[in-house]
Amino acid sequence: GGNMMAKLAKMQEEMAKTQEALAGERLTVTAGGGAITIVISGAQRIQSIAVSPELMASGDAEMLGDILVAAVNEAIERSQVLAAERLQSVTGGLGLPGM
Repeated sequence: GGNMMAKLAKMQEEMAKTQEALAGERLTVTAGGGAITIVISGAQRIQSIAVSPELMASGDAEMLGDILVAAVNEAIERSQVLAAERLQSVTGGLGLPGM
């Protein structure tokens, strides 16, 4: 069983490295035809939200809210997909259940 423990230790190290790298990655998501731009890390942390002057000038708070929700959700989803792909490549070699 010693070999398995070594493998697990190595994998945990790889995962920590991968998660650190993801935290440093940035994805940019735009919504509402560029009305809102969101930058999110690969660790699902929103870094910035930019709202276009045109959207602000429209004064349509409800629409602004709707576009924001859509943009944030898409940003989080993309970030999760990226993280899942990266972590999959780390855990994929082990065939561990529940990963």
